Amino acid sequence: MRIGIPREMKVEERRVALTPAAAHVLVADGHSVLVETAAGEGSGFTDADYQGAGCTLGDASAAWAADLIVKVKEPQPEEYRFFRPDMVLFTFLHLAPAVGLTDALMAAGVTAIGLETVQRPDGALPLLAPMSDIAGRMAVQVGSYFLQSPQGGRGVLPGGVPGVAPGHVVIVGGGTVGRGAARIAAGLGARVTLLDTNPDRLRDAEERFGGRVETLISQPFTLAAATADADLLIGAVLVPGARAPRVISADMVRRMRGGSVVVDVAVDQGGCVETCDHATTHRCPTYVRHGVVHYAVANMPGAVPRTATEALTAATLPYLRLLAEAGWRAAAVADPALARGVNVAAGEVCCEPVARAQGRAWRAVRDLT
Repeated sequence: MRIGIPREMKVEERRVALTPAAAHVLVADGHSVLVETAAGEGSGFTDADYQGAGCTLGDASAAWAADLIVKVKEPQPEEYRFFRPDMVLFTFLHLAPAVGLTDALMAAGVTAIGLETVQRPDGALPLLAPMSDIAGRMAVQVGSYFLQSPQGGRGVLPGGVPGVAPGHVVIVGGGTVGRGAARIAAGLGARVTLLDTNPDRLRDAEERFGGRVETLISQPFTLAAATADADLLIGAVLVPGARAPRVISADMVRRMRGGSVVVDVAVDQGGCVETCDHATTHRCPTYVRHGVVHYAVANMPGAVPRTATEALTAATLPYLRLLAEAGWRAAAVADPALARGVNVAAGEVCCEPVARAQGRAWRAVRDLT
């Protein structure tokens, strides 16, 4: 199969979908890998590295002409012109809030597989997990930076110093993002509160962090109280494939202290903080609402592209090998997790959460295969 790796077009997105080492595996399997010139430079991989792995270099048109297109982030409007009916697209899509992209994929007949909705029977999201882990760890890092007064923050050091209380980091959502954030915040010495609706997740966090993280069932009353006392609030609520629920209201944000910071990691799925009503970029990452600094970058791991590219490729390569060897239809039959990743095919939405978010009809993948 011909596998294409275009250069990412999203603002300040420096990741690439495939490392040279992973590309070499696919070439050894008998496939041809065409990489757009300079696609890997942002992650520290040169064109010579890809050529040494057996890849062919070309322009964007050549990369997009392949049978299987592998990307990191959702196609940008300027890339829609490359869509065609025989194309299989394998990338993070986050379609729930993206009606325009969904329309474009359906109109062109593209088979679009969202990395974020590949889901195992036990509920695990193997391709989203490494990026969520990075985003969770980064959330504390960037939040701490914007808490500094030159960045508009209230001048609080999360870990405090002897004789001075540490800052309060409140994390809403105890999944992969939340656990990653709690790990870093606790490691800094901050006071950490983790809220979730699932008692099992909170029990796991209690055991994982040895009591260094306070855990609370997320209910409107407890959420409002914790939010009001937060120096750094991290939104980490996820419903796979669906628009994120707005669990943190504008009124809750309004009650936060001036100069506090909100980091909404769920913004690529529409955001779980009501005042995070639009995504920002790495070039202009924050805005202020009700006196609170909001960080709402939709591709946070893009700021650490080398780490993120290697972590993502390690997770995606087994699925890529299956797709390239069997084709998407047989691969979806063989692997139920991959079947759940198919968001659009044959001009129809195949992911129920996306369909519900957009008020569309949907058709199960099994009915297409």
